[in-house]
Amino acid sequence: MGDDGRMTPALTLDHIADAATVIDPIFLGTPQFFDAGLAEKYGRQVLLKVETLNPLRCFKGRGADYFMRTVGPGREVVCGSAGNFGQAIAFTATRRGISATVFAAEKANPAKVARMRALGAEVVLRGADFDEAKSAGRAYAREHGHLFVEDGHEPLISEGAGTIGLELAAERLDTLLVPVGNGALISGVARWMKAHSAGTRIVGVCPAGAPSMERSWRAGKAISTERADTFADGLQVRVPIPAAIDWMRTVVDDVVLVDDDAIFAALLTLRDHCGLLLEPSAATGLAALDVHEIPGGRVGTILTGANYSPELLRRLTGDHRG
Repeated sequence: MGDDGRMTPALTLDHIADAATVIDPIFLGTPQFFDAGLAEKYGRQVLLKVETLNPLRCFKGRGADYFMRTVGPGREVVCGSAGNFGQAIAFTATRRGISATVFAAEKANPAKVARMRALGAEVVLRGADFDEAKSAGRAYAREHGHLFVEDGHEPLISEGAGTIGLELAAERLDTLLVPVGNGALISGVARWMKAHSAGTRIVGVCPAGAPSMERSWRAGKAISTERADTFADGLQVRVPIPAAIDWMRTVVDDVVLVDDDAIFAALLTLRDHCGLLLEPSAATGLAALDVHEIPGGRVGTILTGANYSPELLRRLTGDHRG
């Protein structure tokens, strides 16, 4: 139940199955494999689900595509985003002749901002962080009569992301580690996995500098924090969404924290062992293997995005020019 007393709509298996048949195939059937180098490093089988090989370089297209199919032409949609969700809304809206406005923080990743604009969105930089930007977007939509879409609140978005779980269920993992920002991804994935791979333990991973979702999951209610301080900008949530907490409480087994040093070390591991350059959010699951006792001989994680900032790219490649 949300903070306003209304019941939270349930995520449905039928919708996830339907999403797998109608979402643009460019976002579906992403690579998933057990990596030999990581197996040697961690002494167990480690599966990677790579969600970066699409026009958005992230998983967000699944949920945005499924949701935008319900939006009629001529509407204008508004959202708040750290960058990846905004790209997905821009991409799917533009293809349907729908105008999109994205509110992002004033210090948002410049590469993500540029990409949102290139994909057709009007981008408004407002506020000190993601949650302030989202609040400004909500007010703008209300004032102008536009449709405000909130990732983590809209069931169709989470159900679209849940198609990742549909693709992973046959792997029969002991533990699946899922990055947690607003909770849409883990809620949809876990909803399917618990029905079709019941033995898989679902563990969410949050940055230690942005612990609001971990605290909220443990308390069973949304608990905001005064600050969210992490370089994993896609997970920099300060104000949780009650619906997402409700969803997570029914299907997630644990939520753990990892600090930025562990996340960066995981980025280097993925670079050196797998040849992958990713954004910090994508590496949080692997980081949990370094700092927590994660059970199981077959574990997996979702590599959620590769929209890194220019500064992070220099750190990852050792290029310190500019």
